[in-house]
Amino acid sequence: MTAPISMYAASVPAFMRALRNLREVLQRGEAHAIERGFEPAVLLQARLAPDMRPLLNQVQMATDTAKNGAARLAGVEAPVFVDDESDFAGLYARIDRAIAYLREFAPAQIDGSETRPVLLRTPRGEHSFEGLGYLTGFALPNLYFHVTTAYAVLRHNGVPLGKLDYLGRG
Repeated sequence: MTAPISMYAASVPAFMRALRNLREVLQRGEAHAIERGFEPAVLLQARLAPDMRPLLNQVQMATDTAKNGAARLAGVEAPVFVDDESDFAGLYARIDRAIAYLREFAPAQIDGSETRPVLLRTPRGEHSFEGLGYLTGFALPNLYFHVTTAYAVLRHNGVPLGKLDYLGRG
């Protein structure tokens, strides 16, 4: 019989891995644009449908979901990242800041948060969760939604990416 997974092990490492993989696919997208002779910034405004947010915003929302998710599980305030990125370098720096923030968390801050109250305020209202439900029903699905959408935007625009680029190689 295996031991149950801890809240820390189910959150922070998954958040960091998703962001590292996102950074990698972004680098592949930027390189693709340069190789094909078009301005990489064009990709930052690309989207899959007219009513969805562009790649730039998908990355911003992914980093916010990861850093805010860990902070909420730990019961602390997350730093605010101003959404002022306008190029790939700015997005890489944002991802790096989010990963650095996630590295600051110790398992003891998050383990045991299964029943910790989490209040999520959105433009559509307030949503109350307990920690485990927040992690499994909101934070992880939301993070993966934005990372997957960023991947799909790049892939749709011809960037040669495959499943292992999304999943990462380790």
